[in-house]
Amino acid sequence: MKKFNAIILALALTAFVAGGLWAADPKPQTTCPVLAGNIDKNVYADYKGKRIYFCCKGCDAEFEKDPEKYMKKLKEEGVTLEPAPAGPAKK
Repeated sequence: MKKFNAIILALALTAFVAGGLWAADPKPQTTCPVLAGNIDKNVYADYKGKRIYFCCKGCDAEFEKDPEKYMKKLKEEGVTLEPAPAGPAKK
């Protein structure tokens, strides 16, 4: 019985770890968090070490008004943001 329990425990642990790895697949940002349009990689903002892309110039300005609102939305959607490059921020 102890051997059976050990096998069940090992299988459960393996499934848990494999499930965690599968769930960790990155989901790149493809839509604007403001208007949900396709992103233009020339329009972006760097926020807390992450790069957020937008569909148009007005959306980056809207993001700046309440960045946490849009960061929360991206997180809820499971989006994995790119890291912002080191160096001075874009103006």
